[in-house]
Amino acid sequence: MEVLFLGQGVASKGVMVLVADDRGGLDGVSDGLGDGICKRLEKRLKASNFHKDASACEILYVGDELKCPWIVVVKEPKTKNSREARILGAKVYATSLMMAKKGDKVLPVTLRMRDIEGEGDEGSLLDFLLGFVLRSWSFDRYKSDEAKGKRVEVELSVRSKGFKLLRGLWGRYESLSLGVALTRELVSEPPNVLYPETFAERLRALEEVGLEVEVKDEEELKKEGWGSLLSVSQGSSREARVVVMRWNGGVDGEAPLAFVGKGVTFDTGGISLKPAGGMEDMKFDMGGAGVVCGLMKALACRKARVNVVGVVGLVENMPSGDALRPSDVVTSLSGKTIEVLNTDAEGRLVLADVLWYVKEQYSPRFMVDLATLTGAMMVSLGTLYAGFFSNDGGLSKRLEESSKRSGDRMWRMPLDSGYAEELESPIADLKNIGQRWGGAITAAQFLEHFVGKTPWAHIDIAGVTWNDKGDKVMGKGATGFGVLLLDSFVEEYEKRR
Repeated sequence: MEVLFLGQGVASKGVMVLVADDRGGLDGVSDGLGDGICKRLEKRLKASNFHKDASACEILYVGDELKCPWIVVVKEPKTKNSREARILGAKVYATSLMMAKKGDKVLPVTLRMRDIEGEGDEGSLLDFLLGFVLRSWSFDRYKSDEAKGKRVEVELSVRSKGFKLLRGLWGRYESLSLGVALTRELVSEPPNVLYPETFAERLRALEEVGLEVEVKDEEELKKEGWGSLLSVSQGSSREARVVVMRWNGGVDGEAPLAFVGKGVTFDTGGISLKPAGGMEDMKFDMGGAGVVCGLMKALACRKARVNVVGVVGLVENMPSGDALRPSDVVTSLSGKTIEVLNTDAEGRLVLADVLWYVKEQYSPRFMVDLATLTGAMMVSLGTLYAGFFSNDGGLSKRLEESSKRSGDRMWRMPLDSGYAEELESPIADLKNIGQRWGGAITAAQFLEHFVGKTPWAHIDIAGVTWNDKGDKVMGKGATGFGVLLLDSFVEEYEKRR
């Protein structure tokens, strides 16, 4: 959604949203509405719970008194919690959409905000706007034209005397919205459309925003020895790909920040076949790769002042006569051999090679990987929190702080040599699964074998990548979890330069 920033004025049609101050005052946002409408607004607000409820929305129908028949009043969010401000913005979007008439294809919405006096005075207004924009996203690419015609598009404009400053500050948030949208789009695509080759081709388009994009095809991967990753895709007719995205916004030669994503575009489980019920959800087993791609787009669009590399391993896990078998032994890019006891524990086989490659090739300041890795993580934390593991206390602390700022919630889980012992194999260097219990932990312990001494964190996003019911900001489907978190994380590195 494009946001237009305009000077003061009364909306000519659609819905007008008055963003009152945190006490409910309308000074500066009700100018030009006329005494009669202002009195009606004041009466409505006094009679309601508006002044007591920070998230209240009051609606007033004014009909022919103004060219815009509907007025929505909401308080400006006064909170340090970005998520709360975004929730309120999303609520205003949903409330405004209720005002559309049958047959409307476009609904103009005008937000009238207080004047801001300078950078730093915008408070939570920009997160409020971001919530409005994020809520407007939808994925209807494969619906018929008739079905698409029922959707109402919202045209958003912001009116304030401080509109020029707001417009400048909005740039970073607009970049975030574009990054989140890319992640949600990739995660939503069906697997007959988005598979390793087509995924890689889509990422080439990110060169348009300034990223350097390198695609490794299957022939190159075989020559280089990516045996662990390639073992996952050997049962599929779709060839594997590895995509390297680089953003060079920092000092030449400075070690980059590194982000790694699991990109299993569809996961049947392979020979260790999953049950049919729920297998359709496995189209989003590439969610970690989706987050890395969205993050890299956001960083490039806002011209982040730091060097970053994002690498995604793209495979499809299918059963066939050529598929990986339980008890096979494969040799990873690192040279370590892996006894594969369950072909449905495939994401760690992909990440093992990618992590090793990034460590060896880029010597990064740290590595963060994201993956829809284990159902065990959902058993532990449900669908509200991601779990994360790390070999570095400082990195963990910064991630936790970024989680609080961004509203993408995470909880640190343990790494312990006692769990690592479960991965000892009698015939290879290690096996790819441990005992039944603690599966999310043993998966992380497996990955730790391939990071060496590099500060590293693993974020298991199995429970937070998709939401069938929707939440207060994103709605149903792909959540885009992780883009806001990691952008906030990178921003702190930029500030310390």
